This record gives sequence, structure tokens and C-alpha cells, in this order.
Amino acid sequence: MNKDIFIILPYKESLDKKKSGAVSIYIKDSLMYSKYRKRIKVISSIDFPNSKIFRNRNYINDFCNKYKYIKISIIEIHNRPEYVKILKKYFPNCKIILTYHNDPLNLRGSIMVKERETLIKNCTKIIFVSRWIKNRFFMKTNTNVRTNYEIIYCGTLKKKNIDIKKKQKNILFVGKLNESKGYDIFVDVAKKFSKINSDWKFIAIGNEPRKKIFPDKKFVREIGYKSNAEVLNYYEKSEIAIGNSKWQEPLGRIAIEASSRKCCPIISNVGGLIESKDIGLVLEENNSNNILSILKKLTNNKNLLRKLQNEFYKKNNFDIRDISKSIDYVREQILKSSSNQDINKLKILHITNFNERFDGRLHYNTSKRLNNGFVRNGHNVLIMSDRDILYYNKSLTDPNGIKKFNNKVLNTFINFKPDLVVLGHADSLTKDTLIKMNEHKNTKICQWFLDPVIKKGPDYLKNKKRILSLENYVDATFLTSDPNSLNFKINNSFFMPNPSDISFEFLDNSKKKQKKDLFFAMSHGVHRGTLKKGKYDDRQKILDKLDKNLNEIDFDFFGYKNKEPLWADFFLESLKNYDMGLNLSRGKPLKYYSSDRIVQIIGNGLLCFINKETKLKNLIPSTCAVYYKDVDDLSNKIKYYKKNVKKMKKIASKGKKFYNSNYNSTIVSQYFIDVIFKLKDKYKYKWKNK
Repeated sequence: MNKDIFIILPYKESLDKKKSGAVSIYIKDSLMYSKYRKRIKVISSIDFPNSKIFRNRNYINDFCNKYKYIKISIIEIHNRPEYVKILKKYFPNCKIILTYHNDPLNLRGSIMVKERETLIKNCTKIIFVSRWIKNRFFMKTNTNVRTNYEIIYCGTLKKKNIDIKKKQKNILFVGKLNESKGYDIFVDVAKKFSKINSDWKFIAIGNEPRKKIFPDKKFVREIGYKSNAEVLNYYEKSEIAIGNSKWQEPLGRIAIEASSRKCCPIISNVGGLIESKDIGLVLEENNSNNILSILKKLTNNKNLLRKLQNEFYKKNNFDIRDISKSIDYVREQILKSSSNQDINKLKILHITNFNERFDGRLHYNTSKRLNNGFVRNGHNVLIMSDRDILYYNKSLTDPNGIKKFNNKVLNTFINFKPDLVVLGHADSLTKDTLIKMNEHKNTKICQWFLDPVIKKGPDYLKNKKRILSLENYVDATFLTSDPNSLNFKINNSFFMPNPSDISFEFLDNSKKKQKKDLFFAMSHGVHRGTLKKGKYDDRQKILDKLDKNLNEIDFDFFGYKNKEPLWADFFLESLKNYDMGLNLSRGKPLKYYSSDRIVQIIGNGLLCFINKETKLKNLIPSTCAVYYKDVDDLSNKIKYYKKNVKKMKKIASKGKKFYNSNYNSTIVSQYFIDVIFKLKDKYKYKWKNK
């Protein structure tokens, strides 16, 4: 079977002329012009005639049992929200489009607010045939979940070359012959108007199983149910049509169809009828006297009647061909989102600390590097700086700004509809927010984490808790440590190298001998930005020894011995004066762990010294960096390369080229995409499986 889009009609309807209702007409007409019609199979009670007891439930269950082994891309349901829950059980990965033609609050499966909010989560798209129906659906629902909907009106094919001179003096009523539709008023008008002008005929098209209104045949000619094609023919040869419903009509087809045949519609101002006000005369009051007054004007002034017929015809924009295109566009977008062909054009929501409140002091960071990589790979990236949002939204009722932040995240998530959410140390996301994001099955979520997770290192328990708090809500976790070397397990965790970036690592100190020898910078906390009295960093032990051993070396250790740390452009201006740089991270060395310091050193062409215990030699060969085993070994190697400038510059040059070619932000960010979406590797990732 080559059908992969299924349309399920309400049980009572089919495309057969005798069983065609408003839904069937809508589907039949739109399919005629759909580019997907060869891929579509329409399901009706004809396919499952045995569903007589509990008809709706058995009908949909029979469908599920028959087609559960068929690969279906889209299932479209019309006016039966109760089917969604059953379909999701049998077809969890299938995209569902639910179309409403009637008041959602009167249909099983969407009467309650919670039912409608669940439908939003389970349906890929919800279509309403009028704005009135849409407003009814969202009544009292959480505003955070107003998403994934379209308003696509009903329509018909506007007939060309209508000979208006051949029209007969007919006034039509089309629909159920009951009081809700205003038939009693129509009958009263017919009786009164016939006494004024007996040349005009009142014709009623439709039926009513529980009929209570029986007009005199002298005034109203009832011709029973007619197919849609026959109704359109009546409009074409008639002058006026009346659609004076009393109840909240979801959308009146009468104005759309009548004006398409240059038949002048008169409609009441209720429900969705008013949405076709530009193509019909709207009643100020739905009563006999008002309608009689309008009929007198139209029948006594032929020029006015012709003017309105032509004007409403011209303004009729409910062309079924355009409507079919709109429905196809919804299908197309869903099919594209399910295909890997658009994986290179993702919408990415990146939530992390972009440090906006520090006025550029912390601009050069991994968040920005990754962001640049995603953009260079062709993705649309929307950033949210969590710490800044929290900081600027503190209040007495929300002292940490967490409530405001999470509301903002959810609203942004709903408006942007990301394919991927990337979290970087986003600790303030609540469980409720994460659950709501996870309910959108089309969206992937991942986290990256840069801080050390070393048992005897800084903030071990805190960092462990931070990572694991998101573990059950993300599809992957990326760490700058080897996940297999940790003393606890993180599901779906992967190593990521600290990415370099061509716009950040633009220096090349390897080209010539610089003014100074050795550079190292640390701080007591990047957000504070200055040294804090009494604050101790275990790296000071190593720096103290180097201070004693390197008498003949011209070095600077920033953030050490009252020498304030450097930031932003001051950092770069200082860095450009050195030949060598020390990559020294906090805590006991852990396999592959390094802060982004390694990028700043090796990426800018400084000779980089790395502790052997980090095992980074597996990723960065000894031709590109220098590895040491202890402080004495480090001291000796610093002195050696100061004397052997040519060798120093050769390694530094190779290191810059190697690192920026293999561990740049474009490659690392693509690794995220390949892992999360389970794609074939776009690049040969040097760190993978090592």
C-alpha cells in the first residue's frame, strides 16, 4: 500500500452523496485539488460496517487493529477528538491532525479544559474551520499551551461566467428544518411576504428527523435533502438565500456557497456566521420584521440586488483551491519535520548563561563558541541567558526570579517551537517546565556541562547533583570529562572537547618570538571578577613551586599573589605577549577534563603545557603540545623550550592548526546534532571512541 496519510471521517459520514455531511463535503472538495491525494486514504463506516454497538469506539478500534502494522505518516481526524487518545496508543509516532467543524465544547473528548490541553500535546496540528471555533476551544485553557493550530475556513469552487439574467425569483433556505436554524422565522417571513409579492417563491432544502414545523405548501416549497452539487445549482439559479440561525453556528456555509453563485446571502450575527460578513447581508435582529424589511428593499430595487450579488461574489475569498493549498501546506510542514532532509535547518533554543549583565567582560566563553558553531552549520538559534533573566526578574513574590524565568522559557518554547533545546548549566529550570517540554515529542533536549566532576575536586557533590537533576529529561549529556572515568553513571553521556572558534582564537603567537615567556590566568570566580581575600585555590601549590623554580623565566600568573585576573579584551591584549601557556585546571587530573583555558592557549598559537594524567595525549598528539608528569618536569620543560625557540614555535604552530581544525565550534556543535538525532557522522571526530 502506498497510502501513508489517512483521513478518518466521523462514523455517520462517507464520501457517498447520500451520506455526505459538512465534513465529507469539506474533505471531498479539498482532496480534488490536493497534491497529496494519491497518498491519502479516506476511512469511513463503509470500511467497517460492523461497528453497531458502541459505534464510535469500535469503529476507531477496528481501524487501529487493521492498520497498526502499516507505516502511517499522518492521521487526520475530523470532529472526533475522542479518537486521539486511542490513536496515540496504537500509533505513538504518527503525526495527528485534528480538524474541528463544530463547537469543541459539545464534542466528546474536548469538553473539559484538561481534555483540550491534552489534545494540544498529542496533536501535531489542530485546525479550526472558523475563528469562533478556535476561541471556544481555547476557552479557560492555559495560555502557555496555545500552539500548533491553524484556522482554515470551508470553501467552494467559485463558478465563472454565471448568467445573472437567468436567475429565478427564488428565496432559499438550506439546512436542518428546525427552530435552531431559524426555520420557523423563515416560514413566517414566507407567509407574510407572499401577501406582499406573490411572484417570489420560498424554497426549503433540507430535512429534520424530528420535524415540528410544517409550513403551508402555498408559501414554502420543501424539496428535502439534496447533494451539495444540487444545492449549488439551486444557488446559481436563485436570487436570494437566507441563513438566519438562532444558535451559535460554527461557520455558515450558506454565505460562502451562495455568494460563489451570485446569490445574495442574508445571515444572522451569531457564532461563526459573522466571519463571512463581507460576503453577505448581516441581520441586526433575527426576526420576521427585519428580514421582511430587507427583502422588500432587494426585491423592489433590482439594481441594488445586482450590485450586492456582484460585490459579494467578488469578495468571496473562500476558494476551495486555496483552502486545499493551505491544508497541503500543513501536511507538507509535518512531513518535512519528520524527514532527515531538514536536519541541517533546525530551530535551536539555547538556554545557558550568556553573561549579558557583565557588559562584555565574559564574552569569550563556551556558550558563545557553541552558538557560533550552530549558526555556521545553518541552524536558526534563539538564545536565552538564564542567569540574566533570573537576575533582572527578582521580586518580593519571586525572590530568585525562578517563576518568571520558567514562564518565559515555556512561552518562548511554545512560540519558537524548537527542534532542539540545548541546556548549558541551566539549573533553574523546574521539573514542571522540563516535563512540559518533554511532552512535545518532536523536540529533542540535551545538556552540556563544563565544570569538573572530580570526586576530590571542587564542588563535586554540587556538580554531580546538577548533572543528574536533568538526566531523565534530556536525550543526551555532553561533558568535558570522559564520562566513563567518573565514579557515577550518567545515561546517554558523551565526551565533548572544549571547542575553539575562528572568531575568538584569532591570535597566532607561534609566528614569532614574543616579549614574554609563560602565561597563566585563573580567578576566584568568573562572576566576581576580582580576587577575594581568604579564598584559596589548590593550584597555588603548583604555582608556588614554579615561582621558585623559574627564576630565569619571564612569566605572569594572573589571579595569583594579589595580581588581579584578566577579562575580555584585556585578557587578549595580555595573551598576545607570551610564547607559552600553562593549562592547569582545578582538582586532581581526570581523563580528558580541562577548562576552556586549553582553547585560549593552544588555539592562539602558544605552546601549551598539559598534565599527562589528563590522558589528553590521546586527543592532542605530542607534536602539538607538551606533556609533563609533575612540577619539576614541567619546570624543566619550560626552561628547555625557552632556549629552543624554533622547536617551541614548531609545536605551537602545529598545535594551533591541529586544534582549530579538529576541535572547532562548527565540528563540536555538529557532533551534538549527529549524536542527538542519531545521524551518520558528518565529520571524523577525533575524540570519538577513545
